[in-house]
Amino acid sequence: MKKSFFITFIFIWNFAVSYAQSNNLDYYISRALSNSPLLKDYQNQVQSNLVDSQRLRASYLPQVTATSNNYYSPVIGGVGYDDAITNGKQVSALVGVNKSIVSKKYLSAQFASIRIQNNSIDNNARISEQDIKRTVIAQYITAYGSLQQLNFTKEIQELLRKEESILKTLTEKNVYRQTDYLTFLVTLQQQELSVKQLYIQSLNDIAALNYLCGIVDTAKTVLPDPNITINQLPSIDNSVFFTKYTIDSLQLINNKALIDYSYKPKISLFADGGYNSSLAYRAYKNFGTNFGVNISFPIYDGRQKKMQYSKVDIAERTRQNYKSFYTTQYYQQVAQLTQQLNATESLIGDINHQIKYAEGLINVNNQLLETGDAKIADLIIALNNYLTAKYLLTQNTISRLQIINQINYWNR
Repeated sequence: MKKSFFITFIFIWNFAVSYAQSNNLDYYISRALSNSPLLKDYQNQVQSNLVDSQRLRASYLPQVTATSNNYYSPVIGGVGYDDAITNGKQVSALVGVNKSIVSKKYLSAQFASIRIQNNSIDNNARISEQDIKRTVIAQYITAYGSLQQLNFTKEIQELLRKEESILKTLTEKNVYRQTDYLTFLVTLQQQELSVKQLYIQSLNDIAALNYLCGIVDTAKTVLPDPNITINQLPSIDNSVFFTKYTIDSLQLINNKALIDYSYKPKISLFADGGYNSSLAYRAYKNFGTNFGVNISFPIYDGRQKKMQYSKVDIAERTRQNYKSFYTTQYYQQVAQLTQQLNATESLIGDINHQIKYAEGLINVNNQLLETGDAKIADLIIALNNYLTAKYLLTQNTISRLQIINQINYWNR
């Protein structure tokens, strides 16, 4: 009965695995990017700035307004406002037009300010995209590592079951002692517990991956090899992390241009036309028009222009200090990660060499077990050594992928 139940369970498990969905790394990255509210926020900010650009252009078109003033100041029994001041009454209905005259260079500088803001937002979005990719890839590697560890542990479990069957038969024939069999059976049970624990861990890691990507899915998932390699290190000036400093420099240059233009003469034209009357004399003829020119020219403001220049210069020194410090950190980080990668790859080579010896030792013990000449204690030690080596291999393989992910974060 137990054997039949076990066979049914294995069949159902293999059926479920064969029909489990398989989503690769690109799938999770694309979902994370498309679902990110932060990236959508940046897109909306760019759209908002485009509206500001249109509003700026519209603000320098002729501005037309309609106004109407109507009042009556009664004088009753000689008591009331002085007619010389109020005219007693007034009726007006006017349409006015006002247009500021600005140079094309000043207008271009204002548009450039909005364009630079959009470039800054776009660069921030690219950096955020880098952060999202790094986080998703890191979690994908973690979940992939859990599945690899689970698969490896299940393979060891199947190996132990085969050896347990052989050992049980030999124990029944009094080739091995009952205590040897029970000792081996405890090792098998520990391995089965490890399989269950790793299965739960893999489910949690995949659930965390879905959570990061904004995916609602509880189906069983198989994760293929992330297959990531080191990207070529770009020129430091082409890195998104340093584009920020270039954009900041352009913004400061443009700020100086706007300061200069703020001290240029300002000219505006105005005109109005309509009806404006006190109704005192020939009210029906009080239709007319009015037009003129307003000119303003700054003469002295306490040398504020020089002060504004000083603030821009201070901001430029701050920008250069940040860029210099960040450049040092950039190269130091990449060099450190490269050193870690080389050390990890060297360690993986040593572990693979050790695994070959461990596998050979297990094979020898398996042959001795079939003939009844193996020592159970030696077999268990060989299995534990193999388990430890494979565990180290999995851990360092995942660590290698994580380091590559960190390097690519700076390289993309």
